[in-house]
Amino acid sequence: MSFQGTKTHDEIDNLPSLVRRAVDAAGRHGFEFSCRPEQGRLLQVLAGGARRRIGETGTGCGVGLAWLASGAADGVDLVSVERDPERAAIAAEVFENHDRVEVVRGEWQRIADYGPYDLLILDGGGQGKDGAAADPVQLLNPGGVVVIDDFTPTTTWPPLYDGSPDVARLHWLEHPDLHATELRLAPDFSVVVGTYVPAHR
Repeated sequence: MSFQGTKTHDEIDNLPSLVRRAVDAAGRHGFEFSCRPEQGRLLQVLAGGARRRIGETGTGCGVGLAWLASGAADGVDLVSVERDPERAAIAAEVFENHDRVEVVRGEWQRIADYGPYDLLILDGGGQGKDGAAADPVQLLNPGGVVVIDDFTPTTTWPPLYDGSPDVARLHWLEHPDLHATELRLAPDFSVVVGTYVPAHR
């Protein structure tokens, strides 16, 4: 979820049609916090590697989910959980003609009811920034990928947040069951991407 993320899509002419539909829905309803195109392109590429199921927390109005659906192969199911009932309804309408995409209204923990996943995007809960972190062992298939977004790029080790070690970022980068790294997608924006490797301990 990125401030002004919805508006950053306005300058792009060649958006996938489903992404444009979601962006338009978000704009009509005044939702500014969609994922940015930089992240959307990453999600689209990663979705192409999923074999069975993709999950997401924090649907918003469905922009990130649309990027995922635009990259997913035929036969891959997508599930996204949104706690706000109005946004969940908007996103469900965006995907009303896509049988393999399901928008679930509820707290982020409901994502566990539909797993495990080949790809999991933690955008609206489960990141460990303001509460509990999702458990990749529970939620991912072996070799599955988790993406945690909305970090500010860092050039220090350990990474810092407000002058102190960034505990949430370190949780993922040093997780014993993940091979994880930070990817800078823009000068002001990075994500952590990790692959679940059960024998990594």
